[in-house]
Amino acid sequence: MKVLVIGSGGREHALVWKIRQSPSVEQVFCVPGNAGIAREASCKPADLPAALKDPRQLADLAVELGADLTVVGPEAPLAAGLADALLARGLRVAGPVQAAAQLEASKIFAKQFLRRHRIPTADFVVCDDRATAEAALGRWGGPVVLKADGLAAGKGVVVASEPLQARAVLDALLSGRLVGEAGRRIVLEEKLDGEEVSFQVLTDGQAVVPLVPTQDHKAVWDDDLGPNTGGMGAYCDDRILSEYLSRNILDEIVYPTLDGLRDEGIVYRGVLYCGLMITADGPKVLEYNVRFGDPETQALLYRFRGDLAETLLSVSTGTLGTAKFDWEPGASVCVVACSGGYPGEYATGKPITGIEAAEAVGAKLFHSGTSERNGCFATAGGRVLGVTARGSTLATAVQSVYDATSKLHFEGMHYRRDIARKGLARSRPL
Repeated sequence: MKVLVIGSGGREHALVWKIRQSPSVEQVFCVPGNAGIAREASCKPADLPAALKDPRQLADLAVELGADLTVVGPEAPLAAGLADALLARGLRVAGPVQAAAQLEASKIFAKQFLRRHRIPTADFVVCDDRATAEAALGRWGGPVVLKADGLAAGKGVVVASEPLQARAVLDALLSGRLVGEAGRRIVLEEKLDGEEVSFQVLTDGQAVVPLVPTQDHKAVWDDDLGPNTGGMGAYCDDRILSEYLSRNILDEIVYPTLDGLRDEGIVYRGVLYCGLMITADGPKVLEYNVRFGDPETQALLYRFRGDLAETLLSVSTGTLGTAKFDWEPGASVCVVACSGGYPGEYATGKPITGIEAAEAVGAKLFHSGTSERNGCFATAGGRVLGVTARGSTLATAVQSVYDATSKLHFEGMHYRRDIARKGLARSRPL
């Protein structure tokens, strides 16, 4: 089997790394890939943003490469209709069609979908102009969450603790200064209290197989301070959720979501990611993603024992059935090393040292934003490397991942030092 992976980040590196372990895989391609992925797959350079204006170009490339399966990593190609273009050519794809991808591509669509199907979520108001937003700011008598409607690489959500901050964020969103056109329409939302959990499932349109829950860390600094990012780290641990709560999430959120889509004429095949807040009143949906999380995937796949290529193929063909996955015991942790200035402006081309030393202590380094010249890696993005390690317990996994991260160096490098702290402090599952 030949597999094409679309994307260029740490998530895609993890997908390529796991897919190529399958005995049934003859060759793995990645478009456009990155310097780390190029060591494990055949990368095909492409201007992905340009190709998204006409996803038929990527679909034609899949035909040219003879891909038996295409796995779409990021959300933008799915929102642009890549799965539809592949299916129109009779190709197999692990990823939902454009209509389903609106769950992530439009926060407004997602919130209205949740309301239509009575799926638990925070109270909200859709705002198309400043007057509507101003009127809604005091609705909940406390902090408010402002969300850009469109895709914003994980940076379109801001929690405002007081009215002055909320108005400043409102101006930045509606003017396009914060996330461009993605913020011209916004959702104002009640702030929920509790712990966030990433709950991902695989589905072929009928069968649903849950993956091990993970916890992401979105804020740039320790203690969840600073602006949101695409994700600064994650951990995967069986003890995040109780069996009871996992079943509740399936029954009250996952199944109603898929049933709701089906009622609206949409069959969902791929990964459904539910970003949840576990509140005193139970789990509530913060957001949907229509693809694997990043960096959750790095931690997740480091524990996955199965054949990912065959699993994703069964997702694409509607034959997932009642598959159950084996997982490495213990826990895994991913810490993201970032360029100085991220998530704001940052420089690239900074030489990276210590990769071999980090891997020598047992970590796997998934490349997110790297380039290579004359055998030497350099920074090429905001999120640079996802250092991932496993341990028999969460505590040993945390120790291992930070031992490895300490070996790395590039100018301006920063990373959070509290990844999985909430898990370490927890005496029992949520």
